[in-house]
Amino acid sequence: MNAKRGCVPEDERNFSPEAIHTMRTASRHIRYLINEGYDLKQAATFAGNHFLLSERQRLAVMRSLATDEQLAGRRSRQVPISGLEGQQVWIDGFNTIISLEVMLNDGILLACMDGTVRDLAALRGTYRLIPETSAAVRLMLQTLERARVGRAAILLDEPVSNSGRLKALIADIGEEFSPGLDIQILRDVDRSLYGRENVITSDSVILDRCASWINLAARCAEDIGKTAFRVWGME
Repeated sequence: MNAKRGCVPEDERNFSPEAIHTMRTASRHIRYLINEGYDLKQAATFAGNHFLLSERQRLAVMRSLATDEQLAGRRSRQVPISGLEGQQVWIDGFNTIISLEVMLNDGILLACMDGTVRDLAALRGTYRLIPETSAAVRLMLQTLERARVGRAAILLDEPVSNSGRLKALIADIGEEFSPGLDIQILRDVDRSLYGRENVITSDSVILDRCASWINLAARCAEDIGKTAFRVWGME
């Protein structure tokens, strides 16, 4: 297993300037198709085969794109982090913490069409704490503290390995910060966030089903000076 979260040896080639140019060209074809009602995965397969994209490049493009309808809905439901004083937020724990781990690891970050910052780390039910995990948790809680959040519910997926260890780590670090924490391990975090207000996630499925959301990972990337690749749109 690679020691760096969200990194593979081929990333230098997959995200070279020439490769990004090709991905941006492919993304325009894929976005046209999904706006016409085609399935995203099928559209990415069709265009990816034509432009000879690797699986990782296809994943990057897929995670970066959204239809016009999705973009309009997500933008209408996004709330600024500056407006959260005294409020409760609901955090998609693994989604948020893994993105921050990748950020601190100098892994691949994607600047997506909806304004989110996403990563390419594949969880697939397996997770382990790494040296950057504590720093990622602190970065998340520091950002919430600066926003004067009143309480944070951090939801972790029960089926994912080491969810109990991560909960214990968050609880330990959380004693240093002012927002009250409610750390829960649940069978289905996604559904628990549907319809919620002040959801912190970059998961597109949740973004399309929550009442409102906060773009915390993008704020963290800006605060610590991390840049993200844009693999969609014009040059």
